Amino acid sequence: MENPIDLIARLGVVPVIAIENARDAVPLADALLEGGLAVAEITFRTEAAADVLAAIRDARPELCIGAGTILDRPNLECAIASGARFALAPGHDPQVVAAAADAKLPFCPGIMTPTDLTLAAAQGIRLAKFFPAGVAGGPKALSGIAAPFAHLGMRFIPTGGVTEATIGEWLSIPQVVAVGGTWIAKTEDIREGRFKAIAENAASAVRVARQALEKRA
Repeated sequence: MENPIDLIARLGVVPVIAIENARDAVPLADALLEGGLAVAEITFRTEAAADVLAAIRDARPELCIGAGTILDRPNLECAIASGARFALAPGHDPQVVAAAADAKLPFCPGIMTPTDLTLAAAQGIRLAKFFPAGVAGGPKALSGIAAPFAHLGMRFIPTGGVTEATIGEWLSIPQVVAVGGTWIAKTEDIREGRFKAIAENAASAVRVARQALEKRA
């Protein structure tokens, strides 16, 4: 089975999903897979998150599922038990980072400033979530923040305010592994059963990301 981070880097885009009902888990997974997007971040911003992870794990194991918005150790433990193969957070909690390392779960804490990145790097982190990417200044800001840490091999997943139109700009930065985006599978689209639209969004995002990665190569 492909390493989750390698898969994310190959695709260049991760859908960030807040899903409200576990009954929509498999149709969502099918839509993403139809669009060629074999990865998903299920955020722990809804009560259904753990059940959604478990449902996809059991019914669609070919979809690499991760957990987002992991703010504490109970969330992390729940995500692992539910089948998460990787996890992300909006900020950097050293205790959660340590617990993820102990569990051998790829974990990507959030950073927004050089101070955040200094603290994360000191704990051995080499892949960070740049969040909220748009509010924090966009690609130009990340390039400036990342520069003093380039010798450490630090890499990033910008999330928050990223759109399909800006994928190319983000992926032009060598240190950016992939972008995270909520536009691919919006909560309201899932709620209303618009899975065909989600499949189309996924396919378009994959296509744009592939073109950007090929251009960077």
